Amino acid sequence: MTKTKEQLIIENDELHSRLAETQETLSAIQRGDVDAIVVSGTKGEQVYSISSAETPYRTFIEEMNEGAVTLSSEGMIIYCNQRFADIVREPIERVIGSYFKRFIVPNDKLKFDKSLAQKTDGNNVLTISLVNSLYLKLSFKLLPAYLKGDYCILVATDISDMKKEEKKLLELSRLLEKKLDVIQRLRMQLIDKKIDAETEIEKLKKNNKKLVKEIARHKLDETALKRKLKKRKATA
Repeated sequence: MTKTKEQLIIENDELHSRLAETQETLSAIQRGDVDAIVVSGTKGEQVYSISSAETPYRTFIEEMNEGAVTLSSEGMIIYCNQRFADIVREPIERVIGSYFKRFIVPNDKLKFDKSLAQKTDGNNVLTISLVNSLYLKLSFKLLPAYLKGDYCILVATDISDMKKEEKKLLELSRLLEKKLDVIQRLRMQLIDKKIDAETEIEKLKKNNKKLVKEIARHKLDETALKRKLKKRKATA
């Protein structure tokens, strides 16, 4: 089919536009402005990262103060940074390829399995204890689908010092509760003694009143007797 002049002009403009776009993309890659490129194929869109762009991110992961781990759906450690190896106190070559659960105390393994099985797009946070007596706060994040979402990222933060302080505070709280209980019991005893003292005072007051009445009655009797004695003497 023979193309008309107008069609050839339109096609030529489109080719120039695509060429300019391709040249701009290549220039951006050369300048380092592009971290990754997306390529559409029979398996859908795939992301290819530029090796030079990975360097700062990998350096950041390796130098961060938290442990960084990539886990398979079965809990196998596919990757970890040096910080995580330091936390579990084992060489990094022995950590990678092993299962995460082997570092966890038996009582925490079940809740770790539950958190690993919860494949959600949101963060899932868990606190566990390690066999080396350290405490970790784990933050799970499922990888996006285009980055093999069957894996998850795990960030491990050492919170052992915080747990020690928490235990100290709990112990201090228990001691304070005991002291408050002792003070409360002493207070109740003082109140009971005060009540007993007030009761005794009331009894003494009542007894005193009775004694006053008795004394007054005896005085009246004494006065009456004196009068009778005077009368007898007067008539004798």
